[in-house]
Amino acid sequence: MSQVELIMPKMGESVAEATIIKWLKKEGDNIAADEIVLEIATDKVDSEIPSTAAGILVKRLFNEGDVVQVGKAIALISTDASAKVEAVVAKAPVIEETVTVQKELATSVVEQVAAVERVSASGKFYSPLVRNIAKEEGISMEELDNIAGTGTNGRVTKNDILAYVPNKGKNKVQQNTTPAPQVIKEVAATNGAVQQKPAMAVGAGDEIIEMDRMRKLIADHMVMSKHTSPHVTSFVEADVTNVVRWRDKVKGSFEKREGEKLTFTPIFIEAVAKAIKDFPMINISVDGTRIIKKKNINIGMATALPSGNLIVPVIRDADTLNILGLTKKVNDLANRARAGKLSPDDISGGTFTISNVGSFGNVMGTPIINQPQVAILAVGVIKKKPAVIETPAGDLIGIRHFMFLSHSYDHRVVDGSLGGQFVRRVADYLEQWDVNREF
Repeated sequence: MSQVELIMPKMGESVAEATIIKWLKKEGDNIAADEIVLEIATDKVDSEIPSTAAGILVKRLFNEGDVVQVGKAIALISTDASAKVEAVVAKAPVIEETVTVQKELATSVVEQVAAVERVSASGKFYSPLVRNIAKEEGISMEELDNIAGTGTNGRVTKNDILAYVPNKGKNKVQQNTTPAPQVIKEVAATNGAVQQKPAMAVGAGDEIIEMDRMRKLIADHMVMSKHTSPHVTSFVEADVTNVVRWRDKVKGSFEKREGEKLTFTPIFIEAVAKAIKDFPMINISVDGTRIIKKKNINIGMATALPSGNLIVPVIRDADTLNILGLTKKVNDLANRARAGKLSPDDISGGTFTISNVGSFGNVMGTPIINQPQVAILAVGVIKKKPAVIETPAGDLIGIRHFMFLSHSYDHRVVDGSLGGQFVRRVADYLEQWDVNREF
């Protein structure tokens, strides 16, 4: 009886491991090729894993909640079309031998996994990445056990151990303690030092809502960004009357001809991409004391999900796309984001991010940088205002469409002059929009 291994696939260029959320098939179930077998979650996005072959699920090598490295076998599938579950446990010598080989193989894989990535003597679980970092940094298992984790069920994440490493041995790490009844204690790690916040009393009638997995990831990412980058925000008010008039004029024919709704987002992205080409030192990342200047302009667009969470799909090489191309990309990514159909590659590799706070009726915002980028732009709501219009015949009062642009940037590497000039240039491109432009 032939069998194949179902492998944890590569889920993106920066994804090294994934957590098994739910098995959709039991041992002994028949599986069709490309049928979904399990659901997994990475630190970027949730995904479904299909079977690579038709057959019977002989063995699940990991349990729900286990963290598995990319490239590891997660299940064994018998591809013998005549195989039955009962046949696997039959008494025939050949079948017995096959079952023994399967058991030995499964046991060997499980034992190897347990030896490398399962739990410490105290019962705490550590991912392969965390244990490898601990080994490289000379962190003992006892010391690792005492690091307060911010992951699911207190699991120590990569960010936790990397935050701990710089001050290893300098700060005494406090163990998590069970909070007293009706009291919630929060612990925040800053550069490896654990600071315990004042206890928070829970009153009668208060509702305690546990964060879901994505909200925990967002929270960790936002705190990490604030700890990493000294944020500065510059503001510009832009007259986008020409943009509004052009869109109002062409959106009907655009949708009729192209089958796509024309929103303001592709217009904003085009202006940002042009400004980045003018100021390429906005399109960078920081690695210690090194500045990495990015070749590609990959613009992320913060997208609100029905759950209330936020995700940032990325439009790659945005500077090479026209308005039609940008519109198709924006609509496709937004629709798949809301349907939970994004892949890890769809949300990785961004070099700059746009957040449309105006979609919630907000005038402006002070966005938090999406690490490892160094800048993010928030666009506010477009509102009609009276304005002074300069003409050859003199100044006039007229009704114009205005919006605020809020540009947050990492002051370690982006000074006020660069950050301010960049957002001003974005506004210039929007204000100079050609109302007679063809699409």
